[in-house]
Amino acid sequence: MEIMNNLGGALVILGAALAVGLAGCGSARGCGIAGQAAAGVTAEDPAKFTRVLIMELLPGTQGIYGLLIAFLVLSRMNVLSGDFASITIQAGAETVAACLPIAVAGLVSGTFQGKASAASIGLVAKRPDQFAKAMLFPAMVETYAILSLLVSILVVIKL
Repeated sequence: MEIMNNLGGALVILGAALAVGLAGCGSARGCGIAGQAAAGVTAEDPAKFTRVLIMELLPGTQGIYGLLIAFLVLSRMNVLSGDFASITIQAGAETVAACLPIAVAGLVSGTFQGKASAASIGLVAKRPDQFAKAMLFPAMVETYAILSLLVSILVVIKL
């Protein structure tokens, strides 16, 4: 019977954990993919380190977006103050749903942004003068992470 009293709070924590965990996994995968390419380029030409580092860091934003949603959810639902009893099961389920856009999009877009960043790092390796153009490829993937973040924020605000 005790679990039913805290199920709403548990669902809120689950939603926050999904946002941080899945978006963080996407960022970790993406940064890892891009980091491998960046390390190869830097080994060949250390002078390109700064440019390739910037592109390697781009997929890291999804994890930050997931963390932002988690903090927003945990503070709005009073979880940080330890007030679980007042969270209904419905509110908990709505919170999980609010966290899913950034959780899923963060996982997928972080991975694909890493692949786009790795390709752009290859472009910079061969044509350093094309750095600005190379930044556009991973930035296009970022658009979808930002849209998902916006949807999650709008839904969390309405909770």
